[in-house]
Amino acid sequence: MRTDYVRDWVRTQLWDQVPVRIAVIDRDFRIVEANRSFNQAFGEWRQQPCFAVYKGLSERCENCGAAQAFADAQTRVREEQGVMAEGKPTFYLVHLVPLVLPDGTVPFIIEMSTDITGAKLMEREKMEAERLAAVGQTVAGLAHGLKNVLMGLEGGVYMFESGMQKADNDRMLAGWQMLSENIGRITSFVKEFLEFARGKVPRVQLVDPNRIARDVVALFRDKAALAGISLVADLQDEIPYALMDEQGIHTCLANLVSNALDACEISDKSNRSVTVTSRDRDGLLIIEVADDGTGMDYEIKKNVFTSFFSTKSSNKGTGLGLLTTRKIVQEHGGKVSFESAEGVGSVFRLEFPRSRLPCPSSPADEPDPGRSH
Repeated sequence: MRTDYVRDWVRTQLWDQVPVRIAVIDRDFRIVEANRSFNQAFGEWRQQPCFAVYKGLSERCENCGAAQAFADAQTRVREEQGVMAEGKPTFYLVHLVPLVLPDGTVPFIIEMSTDITGAKLMEREKMEAERLAAVGQTVAGLAHGLKNVLMGLEGGVYMFESGMQKADNDRMLAGWQMLSENIGRITSFVKEFLEFARGKVPRVQLVDPNRIARDVVALFRDKAALAGISLVADLQDEIPYALMDEQGIHTCLANLVSNALDACEISDKSNRSVTVTSRDRDGLLIIEVADDGTGMDYEIKKNVFTSFFSTKSSNKGTGLGLLTTRKIVQEHGGKVSFESAEGVGSVFRLEFPRSRLPCPSSPADEPDPGRSH
């Protein structure tokens, strides 16, 4: 009798007792059945489109997971963002399971979602804490960096003043050049530090990642040509637009291309090249900057993302470029990685999961509705 009771309970009550939100959608993307947890989370659902119930949208989501599951009958697991019945944003992990009939057709998709809003908020709080910790570390490094620049300014003043006293034009010119270089360096320091530390909300809109890459290549083309370096873009055709801060991504690629050209300039190879590539696969946008310059040894690789660490000469590098790049990429829900071998070259890779890109309508520090379902 106990076994019969369990079977009866599973058949009649489990559907509404499980804490997982379950919905069944048809090929018109309308919800035809849902359990109690789903109803409590998202409100009235009967015969409404899934994108309207989950996210308050008026049309089917870009990169729709359900459409993909209908097409290939494969189970999928995705992180999504939506809007709850009371209007609050929510994050959820959804399993999309196709209901496959004996003839191979898929009339329905069963979507089982688990609320992960708390975990996502904790993740963002952790990222913010890490950013603030990095800012504190950077402030300490800033004092040391500015001290070195001030020493250069003092040396320039001495050279210029002593040149005036001796009526030595060459000495005056050398002092003036030292002053000019170090003033430029301190200006660069302050601008990059403010950009790194301010924690501004990205200005997100739909942009063409390939166009940003082409713009950066065009920006550095003359510099590369003068140095005898081949700078090319090898971009995947028709990459879908992405929700990004265009200026921020431009800054990231400009930092990487500038570093790659510098690595090639100090290389003694006869044929040197920098290549910017893009590709998009399985919901992941990848942009790479590769060079065949000097590469990095173990010690340099350990310090690549350290505040004010730079292998460039004192009048070229601030050591904040890669820190700024990593910050911007993290604001987009992505990550930066690299591979490098001494004497071979380096590849820096930016990876952006499309499901984690920020939304244009809400601050980056709050969970938002509106991403692809």
